Amino acid sequence: MASDKTTHFGYKQVPEDEKVRMVGGVFHSVASRYDLMNDLMSGGIHRIWKRVAIELSGVRPGQHILDVAGGTGDLTSRFSREVGPAGKVVLSDINSSMLGTGRDRLLDEGVCGNVEFVLADAEALPFRDASFDCVTIAFGLRNVTRKDRALASMLRVLKPGGRLLVLEFSKPTSEFIGKLYDAYSFGVIPKIGRLVAGDEESYRYLAESIRMHPDQETLRDMMEDAGFERCDYHNLTGGIVAIHRGFRAPA
Repeated sequence: MASDKTTHFGYKQVPEDEKVRMVGGVFHSVASRYDLMNDLMSGGIHRIWKRVAIELSGVRPGQHILDVAGGTGDLTSRFSREVGPAGKVVLSDINSSMLGTGRDRLLDEGVCGNVEFVLADAEALPFRDASFDCVTIAFGLRNVTRKDRALASMLRVLKPGGRLLVLEFSKPTSEFIGKLYDAYSFGVIPKIGRLVAGDEESYRYLAESIRMHPDQETLRDMMEDAGFERCDYHNLTGGIVAIHRGFRAPA
């Protein structure tokens, strides 16, 4: 039976059951140019943000890592090297185009010996309880319809003592940075999307989705409500991006 609840798709209100399809359409459209667009939009700074996330993950050789909404595999590629041949990294994404692009990229890089690829919904991860030492989701949580379900699902698959890292756009810490960021997001990014990816509307949605995502304090509270402990966050680039971290209670 279809739900009559609504949620946001950018600034629009849409039925909850429709959002997954609509977000899927965005990422099917941008998958082939996703990495190039990330470099252009951020001036390459997204690579630094991801490096910080890797450092905060505390990943060690031999561990099992789940990269949720891992898309084209930026974090997975790095984790693959960190955990080594005795470890395992699962790259999961709900979007087949993004997952296929990630698989092709990692095969080209020759780092797939310890990587698995799984088409999966973050709200209902198809893995056993307590399977992973670390779960990450980078620039994906804001596209999830029911974030509370996704957080609960990620908590379930973590081993006791394991950690979740959420790398996501957030709320700038100063009004000045916020105004500059708004002007860039809505005045420049959609135009880059049109010129490079041939898709202005998808990048307008991405800019809108950032504004609809919970701010730093709200997301930390959501993680605590889901059952994570010792939750904190680290602002990067003036709060344009934040890394949230939380732990599953030890056994």
